[in-house]
Amino acid sequence: MSSLVLGFQEMEQTQQLLVGGKGLNLGELSKIQGIQVPEGFCVTTEGYQKAIEQNETFQALLQQLTMLKAEERDQIAEISSKIRQTVMEVEIPSDVVKAVTHYLSRFGEEHAYAVRSSATAEDLPHASFAGQQDTYLNIIGVDAILQHISKCWASLFTDRAVIYRMQNEFDHSQVYLSVIVQRMVFPQASGIMFTADPMTSNRKLLSIDAGFGLGEALVSGLVSADGYKVQDGQIVEKRIAAKKLAIYGRKEGGTETKQIDPEQQNTQTLTDQQILQLADIGRQIEAYFGQPQDIEWCLAEDTFYIVQSRPITTLYPIPEANDQENHVYLSVGHQQMMTDAMKPLGLSFFLSTTLAPMHTAGGRLFVDITSRLASPAGREALLNMGQFDPLFEDALMTIIERDFIKLLPNDEKEPANSNKAMPPAGARTQIDSDPAIVSDLIKRNQASIEELKQNIQTKSGADLFDFIVDDIQQQLKKILFDPQSSAVFMAAMDASAWINENMNKWLGEKNAADTLSQSVPNNITSEMGLALLDVADVIRPYPEVIEYLQHVQGDSFLDELLKLTGGQETRDAIYAYLDKYGMRCAGEIDITRTRWSEKPITLVPMILGNIKNFTPNASQRKFEQGRQEALNKEQEILERLKQLPDGEQKAAETKRMIDLVRNFIGYREYPKYGMVNRYFVYKQALLKEAQQLVQAGVIHEQEDVYYLTFAEFHEVVRSNKLDYQLISQRKDEYKRYEKLTPPRMLTSDGEIISGKYKRENLPDGAIAGLAVSSGMIEGRARVILDMKDADLEDGDILVTSFTDPSWTPLFVSIKGLVTEVGGLMTHGAVIAREYGLPAVVGVENATKLIRDGQRIRVHGTEGYIEIL
Repeated sequence: MSSLVLGFQEMEQTQQLLVGGKGLNLGELSKIQGIQVPEGFCVTTEGYQKAIEQNETFQALLQQLTMLKAEERDQIAEISSKIRQTVMEVEIPSDVVKAVTHYLSRFGEEHAYAVRSSATAEDLPHASFAGQQDTYLNIIGVDAILQHISKCWASLFTDRAVIYRMQNEFDHSQVYLSVIVQRMVFPQASGIMFTADPMTSNRKLLSIDAGFGLGEALVSGLVSADGYKVQDGQIVEKRIAAKKLAIYGRKEGGTETKQIDPEQQNTQTLTDQQILQLADIGRQIEAYFGQPQDIEWCLAEDTFYIVQSRPITTLYPIPEANDQENHVYLSVGHQQMMTDAMKPLGLSFFLSTTLAPMHTAGGRLFVDITSRLASPAGREALLNMGQFDPLFEDALMTIIERDFIKLLPNDEKEPANSNKAMPPAGARTQIDSDPAIVSDLIKRNQASIEELKQNIQTKSGADLFDFIVDDIQQQLKKILFDPQSSAVFMAAMDASAWINENMNKWLGEKNAADTLSQSVPNNITSEMGLALLDVADVIRPYPEVIEYLQHVQGDSFLDELLKLTGGQETRDAIYAYLDKYGMRCAGEIDITRTRWSEKPITLVPMILGNIKNFTPNASQRKFEQGRQEALNKEQEILERLKQLPDGEQKAAETKRMIDLVRNFIGYREYPKYGMVNRYFVYKQALLKEAQQLVQAGVIHEQEDVYYLTFAEFHEVVRSNKLDYQLISQRKDEYKRYEKLTPPRMLTSDGEIISGKYKRENLPDGAIAGLAVSSGMIEGRARVILDMKDADLEDGDILVTSFTDPSWTPLFVSIKGLVTEVGGLMTHGAVIAREYGLPAVVGVENATKLIRDGQRIRVHGTEGYIEIL
């Protein structure tokens, strides 16, 4: 049997590189009992390689193409065009011609065929590359088929295919093309079927698009299709489109577009019985491949033919459950303001730190809230959380209204995952607002970290891992979930909600607590932003140092500074800053992320921005200005309250609540700082172990251990053995996960439940979000996805996907904040209030809807943005 051409039945699962993704899937489909696949064969990639490998023009052009970047569109177009021309002119090797002719004589030369491209980087489980190469329909005769094989080879270098490969980091010289030659079916109807709903990702909802004639009309967007949805063997939705045109095959070859009779245009393409029959075929194919499929089908003479099936690569993975029950999962990243994918070591650390029942999916963490939803008390507690995040509340209501999780009748049993660290709401505002409580909690935390630093130095090997497990259980969890600690910041949050509710009711004033929260004491995160202004003050008098910092690249810059006037002072100031805040970084809940102490150059653009945008002593002025505004607001509110009936009592009660907010809300940021501090101590010790493994040749580089869970890392250190394939596989997985957007809420059916804002009276074109910090500001939008790209000017408005504490140093330079993720009490919101920045968070797709450089108006009191 020649390896230049393979019939569908002759293909093996290992032959991806010979027949490409599409060819391989057709080979598999042909083997499924009862599935009709039009017969055919593949001209393998060996034929393509044989045709081009000796061609010097092709190789030279390919070399030129490899040097280009995806942005260089004009050069890409020019070189790609020359490559296509060269491939079209290459003579097809004689043994390929012979093999093709042989197969055509078996199937019948007089028949019409579809000639389709199948690239080796196509229809993969993680990259579909769909529609990148060309397909030709109704081709008749050996010569015409051979000519179209050349056309398919050439289509490997269409501009879109070339750019797509560049963007997905595929090497052009390592991607080959196989060509499928498949007996043509002349259908009365055809279309696409997704065995999971592409809009909601629900794995139980199957979606069919159907139109008259050949499927090309749908794929090319020439006509609207009927849409049918099937769930559990029932048609649950039908959308009948007006179908004015259809593409049909012509007797003499090729295709033509025809008008559909007016009386047929609005009829249902498939009967109900056919819809259900097709859905059954879809489920059978899905079961065979073991994952949701995107299937191309056609209907001819009452028989469904399947002409393609590929995995759906865009679905978010579902957390694994040990039962068949319904589950609801809530994204941890949306609570923690960090929706990026995490590496396995980072996930396993966070999992060992939390009390809640968490699962991983797509490199993110999710809390299973099923048992809470099943109990009346648990349900109420979840809805209370919703007051801080309306999108979560709305998604939750959708789940409750559907009765997706049944309510258990008696509420004797506390939900398994209720958080025992949280004192009941009433008890929280009864707490005495003595600021000494906070300084005691902070002192205890600091002492515990100093003790850890001492004790961990003597530990190594397997002992170190046991020590860390013990420290997380005995120390970190004790501090993180200390009921007194939780009571302190919860009291401040409750008091803040009380002030907003009552000042609105009594004085008609919205979000009064925002101004009252400015410049509070003991907020480790907002102090960090102000402290970087002080670092800028140290450097400002030394022009030579500033000039040097504008061009530095490597991380050895701190030592190089010593040669310059003011270099010693600069280095000391940066080191003092890192000593207190160096364990922070973007995405800090993932222990594997590079900390500022590990890469101090991260801070340089922010320091330079502070030198450019501020004058000396800005940190004190900023803090004092905020404190004054808060005190003035307090005076004004109390005076106004005293004029009301029962005014003295209202004022006294309000004063007590204001004291709770001002004395305690700053502490809200401290427990996380303590956790991240501990994580960094663990990390430094673990990296020494990783270094030992590199020296022993067990791993290639220190960072490889990030792709192991904590337990796996422990085992590798114990045994000094590792199958390195695991690391490679995890790295590929992580790359895939990075591209996914995690849903806020997900069900065990894979359905993504996105909440909506229920808002009236928004101006035309306004973008809705959640109001978290009062005021209104106009300015230039800076859309920044990575902190290192932050080139801010005074008066800019920061627009980004999320901000964790590491973004705080940028907050001193901006006048407003817009984020895609966040709630009333997430870090960005707390710091925005403290700095007095108008802020709107939870703005879905903000970084796509708002363009960098546009002028926008942020309504921090009402919760929306206008593009000006």
